[in-house]
Amino acid sequence: MLRRTTLALLVSSATTCTWALDDTLNLPAGTITATTHNNGEDTQLDLDKPISSGSRLNLSARENPASVSVADRATMDRIGARNFQDAANALPGVNASAPPGWGGYVSYRGFNGAQIGQLFNGINLQSGAAARPIGDWIYDRVELLGGPSSFLNGSGAVGGSLNMITRLANRDEDVFEGRTRYGRYDTWETAVGFNKALNPDSDGIKHYARMDYSRTSSNGYIDRQENGAGNVAFSLLSDINDRLSHTLAIEYLEEKEDSPYWGTPTLQPQSGELHIDKHNRFKNYNVEDGRYEQRTRWLRSITDYRLSDDSQLRNTFYHYKGQRDYRNLEVYRYSNDNSQIARSSAYRQRHDQELNGNRVELSHAGELFSLSSNWAFGLEYSRNQQTLYPLSSGAFDVVDPGQFDPGHFLDIPGMDAPRTKGRSTWTDTSSLFAENQTQLTDQLSLITALRYDHIDFDLKDHVNGQTYDRRWDAVTGRLGLVYELTPNLSLYSQYSTSAEPPGGTLTSASASQVGDFDLSTGQQVEVGSKFDFLDGRGSATAAAYRIVRKNVSVPSSTVPNTTEQAGQQTSTGVELAASFKITPKLLVAANYAWVDAEYDEFNEKIGDTVYSRKGKNPVNIPDRTANLWLTYQMAPNWKIGADARYVAAAYADTANTMWVPSYTLYGLSMSHDLDEHIQLNARVRNLTDEVYARFIHQSNTQYYVGEPRSVEFEMQWRY
Repeated sequence: MLRRTTLALLVSSATTCTWALDDTLNLPAGTITATTHNNGEDTQLDLDKPISSGSRLNLSARENPASVSVADRATMDRIGARNFQDAANALPGVNASAPPGWGGYVSYRGFNGAQIGQLFNGINLQSGAAARPIGDWIYDRVELLGGPSSFLNGSGAVGGSLNMITRLANRDEDVFEGRTRYGRYDTWETAVGFNKALNPDSDGIKHYARMDYSRTSSNGYIDRQENGAGNVAFSLLSDINDRLSHTLAIEYLEEKEDSPYWGTPTLQPQSGELHIDKHNRFKNYNVEDGRYEQRTRWLRSITDYRLSDDSQLRNTFYHYKGQRDYRNLEVYRYSNDNSQIARSSAYRQRHDQELNGNRVELSHAGELFSLSSNWAFGLEYSRNQQTLYPLSSGAFDVVDPGQFDPGHFLDIPGMDAPRTKGRSTWTDTSSLFAENQTQLTDQLSLITALRYDHIDFDLKDHVNGQTYDRRWDAVTGRLGLVYELTPNLSLYSQYSTSAEPPGGTLTSASASQVGDFDLSTGQQVEVGSKFDFLDGRGSATAAAYRIVRKNVSVPSSTVPNTTEQAGQQTSTGVELAASFKITPKLLVAANYAWVDAEYDEFNEKIGDTVYSRKGKNPVNIPDRTANLWLTYQMAPNWKIGADARYVAAAYADTANTMWVPSYTLYGLSMSHDLDEHIQLNARVRNLTDEVYARFIHQSNTQYYVGEPRSVEFEMQWRY
């Protein structure tokens, strides 16, 4: 209680006071960027930087009638982000983790899983398993759009969209940079990158290239959980003439994890606040040769053509190929007296996924009835194909919790069977979309959007030879107003809608999950404000919203092992973010989010009894999250920092009879500039060595234990 009260006081005070660096300040929660001049004394906070994930109209945060947030490259460096989930957790209301089998798991605005869009450079893979938290080095920024966003990114995303945007070749400067990082558990990272003009003096086509490479490895804080990953990104920007340019971008990743950690079993009885045996906190109950591997590649071809000073055409072709392999023993449960653990649910799986698509966009700045009016039009087609190769088995053995032989995967009966196809899915999506911003008066602007998606879904069960096909049509949009009360204060309101396929993710859906169901729909009303104060020393954003999601797919209350569309969920919440320069040397940045998410309709059948879950909260949804960062410039070349993150308790079952407790994490940091090119950093994470659950598995109530206290050292260079 003391830690929660302390953090609440710090966050509330941070909305009225904040502090500054002499480099670059980015408020992770509100798209607020501070850029300093060479003297380090004149810092300007800015809400006017365009954000691509909020609109295709090149709108800034101030112009957008929605909550939009960014953690850019400078922010990720400042907070010590190691992957895009660290960056996402710096944004208001986001709680991201990476439990095995889920890939990237995000809760936001009362929703989670497939209800939160996770995009790669604006492209939706429609698979949470593909959103693994790989190293952050190749990313330029992570952008967040709150609420239903189908009008921008297609079906799904009733809670919001996270967009991971990679670095691309640019014309700004030649640079060579890198980073070496070492931390507890023999955790290493080595990363290098460069951006260079290849022929700046050419009278013909000019080329600019960028390449980034990172390699990470760790023994892991869980026993036997070793992992390593390599990531490379290359892009070539070619200015063919004054009007035409082309960018070729390639990203490739290989990742391997030995004996992946599938969670820590909770003690019996499993009711009320769930607990684990802290003495066995780092035990790994997976088999010795458990495995997770993935290999992915992205290819994008982006062509920009300036038709005139007011019109521009862009064509983006994209290709993704991914293969993910799982081989694990996944479920562990204590006996009634907590003296032994039963291990079960062996699972071998392969995902072969390929996505190909093309998007054409036309933007035009003009007039409508003598009013300034900006337009964006487009069409898109994509085919997303995935084949699954599943093999599973039930109970395996019973072991002593503290000392046991983990065994091997092939010790499990039936796990040596040849790999065979289970089912394949093909999802073809054809889309048309349009957006408009019209300046009704000098102070009032109207922003609208409309999108049509035709979804063609086919499934083949390779075991019984059956096929299945469905078609859906979705129309979604937004209607928003932005009123500039003063040059430093804007107010906005917005209504937006979403549409979501049955089961959430069609790439891995089964026929029973899709059924003859309609699309799930969502609608949101949001109001908010964005403003600067005290002559630019501070900036803040505030948003309040209500989201209603209908036709939610839930387990049938009458027919076993089937799904029905009988659910409705409502989420109401508030998000606040602020940054304030207290003194020329002291900066505070903070954000806070509160959400009340509950089922309006949901009947769950357990055994032969049907239970109403009306008024209950969804699983793994904390009702409050908060972040706080402090940075102090001790001397011209020295900075120190402190940070805190609070996540409220979350329920582990739909009956809300079990929950994992809240937690607060504290951190410290120090940086020293050796010269204008080299910086040394040291960071302590989880200063108090808090034992906490980042995620709870609903089906087997296993903790996904968070990282203990750790220290890391880092050197960055830039020439």
